[in-house]
Amino acid sequence: MQKPALLLIDDDLLISESLAFMLRADFEVRITPTREEARKLLQNLPVMPNLALVDLGLPPDPHSPEEGFAMVSELLAFNPKIKILVLSGQDSQKNVQHALSLGAVDFIPKPCDMDLLKTRLNHQWMIFSAEQHKIQDKQEEKTGDCGLIGESDTMQVLFSQVRQFADSPFPVLVMGESGSGKELVAQCLHTQSAHNKESCMTINCAAFTPELLDAQLFGHAKGAYTGAGTARTGFFEEADKGSLILDEIGEMPMELQSKLLRVLENGEYYRLGETRVRKSTARIIASTNRDLREEVRNGRFRSDLYHRLSVLTMQVPPLSERGVDKNLLLAYFQQYYADMGVKFQLDEDAQACWQYYSFPGNVRELRNIVIRLGAKYPNQMLNTTQVQAEFDTEQVLQSQPEQDVDAQILEQINEGDFSLDNTLQEWERRYIDAALGCTEGNLSQAARMLGINRTTLYSKMQRFNRLDD
Repeated sequence: MQKPALLLIDDDLLISESLAFMLRADFEVRITPTREEARKLLQNLPVMPNLALVDLGLPPDPHSPEEGFAMVSELLAFNPKIKILVLSGQDSQKNVQHALSLGAVDFIPKPCDMDLLKTRLNHQWMIFSAEQHKIQDKQEEKTGDCGLIGESDTMQVLFSQVRQFADSPFPVLVMGESGSGKELVAQCLHTQSAHNKESCMTINCAAFTPELLDAQLFGHAKGAYTGAGTARTGFFEEADKGSLILDEIGEMPMELQSKLLRVLENGEYYRLGETRVRKSTARIIASTNRDLREEVRNGRFRSDLYHRLSVLTMQVPPLSERGVDKNLLLAYFQQYYADMGVKFQLDEDAQACWQYYSFPGNVRELRNIVIRLGAKYPNQMLNTTQVQAEFDTEQVLQSQPEQDVDAQILEQINEGDFSLDNTLQEWERRYIDAALGCTEGNLSQAARMLGINRTTLYSKMQRFNRLDD
């Protein structure tokens, strides 16, 4: 049986080589010391790693976690299905929660027990394998169910667009934040279309060097570049009559954008190293978390290609704008992972805290939190303290979309009796109430969430008559 592929990113060579030595019996391990080296390695790998171990303290500033956070985000851009475990000595609560909100599935402090590390890695490999089997089963069933979950108004708009655009021959541009489900929406457009029996190929434009991306998309002749020992077909050829999903289209190099434009205009392309014109009728579905109009203005994306791709556009809403869907997704992922022991319940206050949280990492973050809660508290009734511990505390109090708040502000200012002092006091009181509610009245935890000390919080509670609540 093939070993799972593990990428280990740590600038301490002694640690990385020691870990690799002890893990190679169970994993196919590759090591790299920096984010830049990891990017080069990933761009040249024929198959993406299943798992990654990432240190937060990476060069050029190993005393800061920022490079490690960026590495987590980049790994998910290369492969949204990868399971990332952070292994770091920078294990403050703030760093742990932020790494998890970015999409990491686990955080293990250094120094770590090797048996514990192997257990955590094997657990994530089990989850990864189960997810792939479920995806394969669904593809084999071909039921047309694309797995989109939601009852919110914003999702109803999205469902309507899927129905409208599924059978259109024109390109579709799917936009949205990281972790919001853009690839699932793109796959749904294919599943719901009349050509769902044909191939649907997905390629991440951020995951390859320009030369390799060219070869992956258009194919190549034998000897077209170093290492091209045989000719191979490209994704445009393999997806002919079906769909080709170009994930992270905003990362496509400028030199390839002109080749893509030609395919969109007349279906024609060349294999790398050939002069023979080939044709493809693959329907293009592109996705991005970038503002492509801004990229065009800054000269990083071709204007003519943008207008070709954006004939039909879809905006995947962030989870913060999906209201009731947070509870639906909680129930869905509990059922999805039920055979792996992910079974728990939330008490009434914990449900309110769950609904209140903005989930900045979107559906990906919510899914990972469900898995962690199930692993930590199997078959238990959870309170707000247990649930809130999994949240990014910097985001807990962001409860309303900015545009909704702006509309409320304008309405209040236009009222004749508006008072800025009274309004600021009301917002301060509401934030204090929210923090106390999410921490079950624990003053120390609430003070940390609010960024003030316990004495200051106590004083403010006296002023707002909150000591008896």
